[in-house]
Formats: sequence, C-alpha cells, structure tokens
Amino acid sequence: MKRMLIAGALALAAAGQAFAADLPMPGPPVPPAAYMPVMPVYNWTGFYLGVNGGGAFGTSTDQACCGGSFSANGALVGGTIGGNYQMGAFVLGIEADGDWTNLDGQNSTTCGNCETKSNWLATVRGRAGYAWDRVLFYGTAGGAFANVQAGSIGGPFDGGTQVGWTAGAGVEYAFLPNWTAKVEYLFVDLGNLNCTPAGCGGGFPGNAVNLAENVVRGGINFKFGW
Repeated sequence: MKRMLIAGALALAAAGQAFAADLPMPGPPVPPAAYMPVMPVYNWTGFYLGVNGGGAFGTSTDQACCGGSFSANGALVGGTIGGNYQMGAFVLGIEADGDWTNLDGQNSTTCGNCETKSNWLATVRGRAGYAWDRVLFYGTAGGAFANVQAGSIGGPFDGGTQVGWTAGAGVEYAFLPNWTAKVEYLFVDLGNLNCTPAGCGGGFPGNAVNLAENVVRGGINFKFGW
C-alpha cells in the first residue's frame, strides 16, 4: 500500500509539471497609469477695476429742424468698476462705468440748423452670463446717464443730464489669472431733452430733442480675488 501511495504522488507531480510546461509564458508587468494633472477651472468671482474705449454712433431727432433725424457719432474712453459671483457655470454681476465722449451730430433744413452733442456717458448695469472656463458670454441691462446739449450749429446750446436705459451683450476672456479682456455692444436710449424757447436752435417751448446711441467698445479689467 505504501508503495502504491508513493507511486501515485510521483505520477501527479509529473502530470503537473507537464501541464505547467504547456501554459504560455506570462507577459511583462502592466505599467501604472500616467498621472494627468487636472487643470483648474477659472473662477470669475471677485471685484474688478478696468479701462474701456471704443466708439458710439447714433441718431438724434430735433423738432426745431422739421423733426428730422440725423446721425451723431464720436469716440469714448473711460473707466469701469464691477463685481461678479459665480454659481457653477452661471455668473451674476453688477458693473458701472463712466466715459468721456465727443459725440456730435449736425443737420441743416429749411426749418433751421440743428446740432446735438454729448461729452460724457455713464451706465450702471446688471450682468448675467454663462462661463466656459476662461470665456464668459453675458447679457447686460440697466440705467444710462449722459450730458446732452442741443442748439443751433455752433450754439447757443441748451440741455443737461439726461437719464435713460441701456441693454446689450458681450464676451470676456481671462488671458491671465487676474486679467480679463472684453468686447461689448450697448444700445443707449437717453429719452427726450425738453428745450427752453431760446435754446435748441431757437425751437419753441417744449421742443423735444431725442438721442439714442449704439456703443461698441473693448476693455481690460484687473480682477481682485482668486
């Protein structure tokens, strides 16, 4: 019996070695996965200061010139202050700016020679946008304020600060951690300027002068915070 057990064990060992010899050789070890750092998503939250500049082109209507409409164009440059708060991909903010401008338009008709001009423009607006990492697409709307003057070509002029509204859209890009650049369009309606009898080209009492502007400008902002 003992001899039979030993013979069986030897036979099993020989069979195991033969089976192992038939198995394929193991392949090389699998290298660990390469580490890919996760790029941080830009955060638009924070307050910012900036400068802006561009051009404005619009239309003025003066009843003293037979109610005729004429173009009024000029350049503008100024400063910006604002703040953003980001929630996921959505960004809400408020922005204010003040610009010097040399907007001017003139019109000559059988009724008279009219001129409308403005030397500053300011807006206070809300902004709402969608951020795609470092790119922000936004819409904006709020109040507009400007000095509007109307009269005969070369003067005398009548007018003062006009209050109106503005709305528009833009795109902003963060080219450095704390620096952004933007391009935007604003439509600005400054309502009617009611002139005195001696002003606005010698118009009659209550003569209404309207001014609406299209503003196209770019800007650079420095953002405080992270």
